[in-house]
Amino acid sequence: MSTVAKFGIVAVVALLLFLLPGGGDALDVVLTLLTIAFFAAIAVLGYRLFRQYRFEIESLPDGQRLVFYGSIGLAFLTFTATNRLFDAGGLGVLAWLALLGICSYGVFWVWARYRRYD
Repeated sequence: MSTVAKFGIVAVVALLLFLLPGGGDALDVVLTLLTIAFFAAIAVLGYRLFRQYRFEIESLPDGQRLVFYGSIGLAFLTFTATNRLFDAGGLGVLAWLALLGICSYGVFWVWARYRRYD
């Protein structure tokens, strides 16, 4: 099956969900379930990574561990405030991107310090 045909099938299903009576509500339910599944998958992955690398995380110096956990906590808060930030307009979206960038850099900084050979 070609890529165009697959894209067409997805487009037709999306159009039906949008146009049918009650389709908008059904689409909201589907999107909510997909969002829950996405965040549940991230939680399971995070738990598995924590269990696999528990010794390495606990052996980090206190300052690096604080940055690591703080970055993860700030990412959770940013994802929680997504609707409010996006409703604020362009500046809210920029703030959302900046916060996630800071979180990503914090985790990268800890990883780079951990891998550095002194």
